[in-house]
Amino acid sequence: MKRLTCLLLVTGIFAGLVALSIGQAPLRPALQIEVRERNPWNHLRINRSDEEFTFAIVSDRTGGHRAKIFSRAVEYLNLLQPAFVVSVGDLIEGYTEDVKKLEQEWQEFNSFIARLQMPFFYVPGNHDYANPVQERMWKEKFSQSYYHFVYQDVLFLMVNSDDPPKTQEGHISQEQIAYFERVLKANPRVRWTLIFLHRPLWTSSKVAETGWLEFERLLQDRPYTVFAGHIHRYRRFVRHGRIYYQLATTGGVSKLRGVDYGEFDHVVWVTMKKNGPVLCNILLDGIYTENLQVPDTFEPGSKRKMVPTTPVEGKVTYRGEVVPGAFVTFMPVEPQSNPRADAMVDAGGQYRLSTYEAWDGAAPGKYKVTIQLTREREDGTSVNLLPEKYASVKTTPLEVTVEPGKKNVFDFALED
Repeated sequence: MKRLTCLLLVTGIFAGLVALSIGQAPLRPALQIEVRERNPWNHLRINRSDEEFTFAIVSDRTGGHRAKIFSRAVEYLNLLQPAFVVSVGDLIEGYTEDVKKLEQEWQEFNSFIARLQMPFFYVPGNHDYANPVQERMWKEKFSQSYYHFVYQDVLFLMVNSDDPPKTQEGHISQEQIAYFERVLKANPRVRWTLIFLHRPLWTSSKVAETGWLEFERLLQDRPYTVFAGHIHRYRRFVRHGRIYYQLATTGGVSKLRGVDYGEFDHVVWVTMKKNGPVLCNILLDGIYTENLQVPDTFEPGSKRKMVPTTPVEGKVTYRGEVVPGAFVTFMPVEPQSNPRADAMVDAGGQYRLSTYEAWDGAAPGKYKVTIQLTREREDGTSVNLLPEKYASVKTTPLEVTVEPGKKNVFDFALED
């Protein structure tokens, strides 16, 4: 049988040219293999090109960060070896004007980042940029609260969604919008644009007041993808034909009810292909070192004020039919005393409430109950499939009292 030898150049062409220019022998191609008439492989089109790269995204760490989560994520990122890591903000607990405390929090966080073997790009969240003292400290440490860079013909826009600080819904200042307008005009033909910010401003009921719609208009003539955090629950949106991601947590407060709720600790792994980003979520509890050991890190969790809870469950029907996916929220009549609790209705119509962690129930007291079943439209907006009277605390007829020391069962039969 006649043999043919095929030298496949996947990488190494550029390296070979460089070697020739300095009088050295060219490097061998990356893949060398003997090709026969029949071969034990499907094809030899290596899934890699010079314009492809991978990077990772970390999400919220705060709001009551849990011990040894973010610091372990750093060790896992060193195992995964992305080109670089990007954040979507909420890096320290913040929300104080105590300079000493803020310095301690930044020192702790930056000690984790110092262990990374690749660049880390900071983005401010509301916990990092909550008041003028934190604003000044950010600028002293990092100079810019919004900026951009280009890598492999991909434009990265790092947006401050709390500019200025202390806005309830978040905001992008006119100065920031003008800056990104200049950046976009200077980079009209990049193959993709990626936007990173903390708050998913497009979900705000007052989105027109946040500056987001104006910012969004600057992007309308190019392919782009948006990444945000803040809500601590993973969701995927489609707006204007583009994909927007709201990420879960990397150590931030979460009930951790799993994928169905979008509540998990993860890093996002992004591969930039010729035709756009390919994304996957890597859950931290699925990453192990080669010796199957969990890295031991030093990162104490924050202390949270929690009131005792008791189990609460029940069933939800509408017109006598179960409503899987409906979201049940118990809103305390006296919010200063109790936190809210919520649950998703399962395929059998059942729900189990959670307040601080998965299935821990609700604190004893009186609650107004809202129930919604939302579905996304093609234009990126959502519609509630249940009667609107159940969607608002002001109009819901559902009110219950959770009693301590017992399992509370509340069934809701919704009608028009």
